[in-house]
Amino acid sequence: MQTVVTRIVIVDDHTLVRDGLSEMLNAEPEFLVVGEAGDGVRAVEVIGAKSPDVVLLDVGLPDGDAAGTLRRILDVAPAVRVIMVSVYDEPRTVQELLRGGARGYLLKTVSRQDLVAAVRAVVADDERVVLSVSRASMAHVHTPAPSEPGLLSAREREVMTLVAQGMTNGQTARQLAVAEGTVKHHLRNIFAKLGATSRIDAVNKAIAASLIPPQQDRG
Repeated sequence: MQTVVTRIVIVDDHTLVRDGLSEMLNAEPEFLVVGEAGDGVRAVEVIGAKSPDVVLLDVGLPDGDAAGTLRRILDVAPAVRVIMVSVYDEPRTVQELLRGGARGYLLKTVSRQDLVAAVRAVVADDERVVLSVSRASMAHVHTPAPSEPGLLSAREREVMTLVAQGMTNGQTARQLAVAEGTVKHHLRNIFAKLGATSRIDAVNKAIAASLIPPQQDRG
């Protein structure tokens, strides 16, 4: 049976880091590094041209705007899974980037096995978010801020209301007249914003924060 290849782009301003990551990932039969970049501008160009499945994006690029680079990458490649890689473990930064659409946040101290597992995880599961950070950052990420204005967008609340009614992604997409991939994208953002680990957890947290109405017992 033919192996399905996961195409990867590495973005880091250090050549040695890019070379090391490329060597590790290319050693896996289902991975192929198709491009590299040393800054955010070049990253967007490479990703637009190569159409990767996964991007490993360094938080500490010279321009200092990881969130902006992440946003521009997702603008040109909405379906790409971006995993942030960093030496920094600052809770607010972790939370900001996950809310911005990153599918994971790994410290550069992770093992080769953990890196490979993280890439496999985000490819295998459209709603999976992978983290390898300190307990302090993990606690911050999983603590929602219900009082924050606009925690969920109007569309995200619509999605959560339908999910709370037991609808699948496909049913929700048909109800809202959007693509199923769009629903999955909204759910990833919702999970990150609420610090949810599952659909049920997201529903419970959204109701507790008064973001969607409680579901009536229809029995």
